[in-house]
Amino acid sequence: MKGILADANAVGHIDALVHQMQTGEWADLWAALGLVLRHFEDVGLSPDASDLEIWQTCQAEQLALITDNRNRDSVDSLEAVIRQYNQPQSLPVFTISNKSRFRKSRAYAERVLEDLYDYLMRIDEVRGTGRLYLPQKP
Repeated sequence: MKGILADANAVGHIDALVHQMQTGEWADLWAALGLVLRHFEDVGLSPDASDLEIWQTCQAEQLALITDNRNRDSVDSLEAVIRQYNQPQSLPVFTISNKSRFRKSRAYAERVLEDLYDYLMRIDEVRGTGRLYLPQKP
């Protein structure tokens, strides 16, 4: 895995999360994992790219998507794409469970960060799981 892709609808939240991941006590872990943060424009995606195109780009570029609201409302939703195309070697999609709480609660945001790092350190163990929620326990 090479890094993280910030979903277009949650860029500010993910930028803040990654900033925290790159500072203080967490900076060494960021560096040790060799992570980079990418945005849609960095990988040739438009803000209105389909969920299939986003998922395929993440898999091809070895980027873990972090999102907050992609659901299974339609046959071409991210959840439907994962169910159809997920393989044992596929990177999971990380979903922030509660964007509002993430924004308002420092403790909640810290749990998101800790759980994300936990998953990233064990990325080969969580490949093929499809979607993982952050934090693990609400």
